Amino acid sequence: MRALRALRPRRLLAMAAAAAAAAAGGVRRGPVLSPECMNPAIRRVEYAVRGPIVVRATELEQELRKGVPKPFTEVIKANIGDAHAMGQQPITFVRQVTALCLCPELMKDASLPSDAKERAQRLLAACAGQSVGAYSASPGVQMVRENVARYIERRDGVPAKADDIFLSTGASDAIVSMLKLLVWGSGSSRTGVLIPIPQYPLYSAALAELDAAQLGYFLAEERCWALDVAELRRALNEGRRRCCPRVLCIINPGNPTGQVQSRECIEDVIKFAYEEKLFLMADEVYQDNVYAEGSAFHSFKKVLMEMGPPYSDSVELASFHSISKGFMGECGLRGGYVEVVNLHPEVKAQLAKLVSVRLCPPVPGQMVLDIIMDPPKPGEPSYERFQAEKEAVLSALAEKARLTQELFNRTPGIHCNPVQGAMYAFPRIDLPPRALAAAKEKKQAPDMFFCMRLLEETGICVVPGSGFGQKEGTYHFRMTILPPTEKLKMLLEKLSAFYTKFVKEFS
Repeated sequence: MRALRALRPRRLLAMAAAAAAAAAGGVRRGPVLSPECMNPAIRRVEYAVRGPIVVRATELEQELRKGVPKPFTEVIKANIGDAHAMGQQPITFVRQVTALCLCPELMKDASLPSDAKERAQRLLAACAGQSVGAYSASPGVQMVRENVARYIERRDGVPAKADDIFLSTGASDAIVSMLKLLVWGSGSSRTGVLIPIPQYPLYSAALAELDAAQLGYFLAEERCWALDVAELRRALNEGRRRCCPRVLCIINPGNPTGQVQSRECIEDVIKFAYEEKLFLMADEVYQDNVYAEGSAFHSFKKVLMEMGPPYSDSVELASFHSISKGFMGECGLRGGYVEVVNLHPEVKAQLAKLVSVRLCPPVPGQMVLDIIMDPPKPGEPSYERFQAEKEAVLSALAEKARLTQELFNRTPGIHCNPVQGAMYAFPRIDLPPRALAAAKEKKQAPDMFFCMRLLEETGICVVPGSGFGQKEGTYHFRMTILPPTEKLKMLLEKLSAFYTKFVKEFS
């Protein structure tokens, strides 16, 4: 015991000396979280729409502000479907109700319409403490869920239940939640998820993070990005060699490709999912954005229910919608929902538990979702203005979709399918062999090399097709059609002129 007591002062002195040495720059404690010991799944995550080219675009904006000379005066970020950032004005009724919910003392303002005040009062009454600053129930405010169900019934002509609807932080949050429920197993039993190629990179990023198997099925560019069941079967059969395919993701209208699926195609997909026992995930956030003559949006829920048994009572479906797109474009307020159909009751209980971990979706986003699901009705003070603003946005987008296709296809070497829906063009570009060699030398994908040169020389930021997936030997880029018409026309002409110059340089 005496010997131990004698050691204590020495040990304390040694510890103090070690601490002093470390403080003086001697032995340093290494980090707990280092590149070598972080989650390896995160390294596999890529998200092209906010990837390296967007980082460089932001740097160029900062350089312009500092007065660094550039061959352009502004950076045009056409990389993402952010309507308000591109100059689209908010829908007045949406913002009036949101303002009243956030600042109830505005109820005294005589300039605000009575129906906006009534809506805000109803929404606030549904919030805890009559405040949007309070948490809501985890699946969302009950009144809003009921209005979503009524919206789906009006849209589809088939019943919908609030209990099947979970509100979310934009559609992205709900998509990831559903994938979390669906992914399990390892090795040959690991969950496989069929996604379209080209795809929206949320899917590839989420699957990488969850360590699921990505099974790409190619859309047919030569047939305006049509979905072919024979190609689905090819991808499924190949996938079965290495995993257990369980999920089929559909994006309709398409992102980045802008196609709108026919009812016949949707029926074929539902039959395929039934035969192969696949869970259907229908990303329908662009359902209001349909422009092409002869095209119409058909929800998977409506078609499934109208097909009747055995499909309607056994095919499991999750469909998603959002306030970020459509005519409202309220990306920053983060509102959306998922409706689940034929989901096992115990799994639905687990989904309710999963969303409760995040407490609740942003309540202001839920308020906006309610307005979009239950807009002003004929005879109400705000109806005419709401309808006029909605129609103006959608008709302008239809004109910009036509203009984009027309101007691109005038340029030899650029091939652009009709933009039937959504808010993007995904043109194919022919690149000469010397450009491919130059890209290889820089260790870049050829379309990344082209897009980076485009950004540096014109200030136009678009996303290379390699970030979405494409057939080998083809090169594309995605750009939004959201800029104001005159700016879009200038952008298209500038981009086409750059392409012609680029091809000449590398020919």
